[in-house]
Amino acid sequence: MPERRVVVGSTVGLHARPAALFVKAAAAQPVPVSIGKDGADPVDARSILSVLGLGARGGDEVVLSADGPQAEQALDELAAIVAANHDG
Repeated sequence: MPERRVVVGSTVGLHARPAALFVKAAAAQPVPVSIGKDGADPVDARSILSVLGLGARGGDEVVLSADGPQAEQALDELAAIVAANHDG
């Protein structure tokens, strides 16, 4: 299963607006995607409550994983959203 390790780019972390953008993009993917932090079970990337529950802060590293024929493309797109600074 392909994975991407990504550092959260927003100083507020995956909270409110960045999390909403990420979840919306994850829901639009043709393959299931999960997100997690080291030491914690991965969660469904399409669930806003689960993503917010990760408590991922700016500078934290998260692990994205996906499965299926378009997994690499989905991970590329979602990794870019996580790495971007959405504070502005």
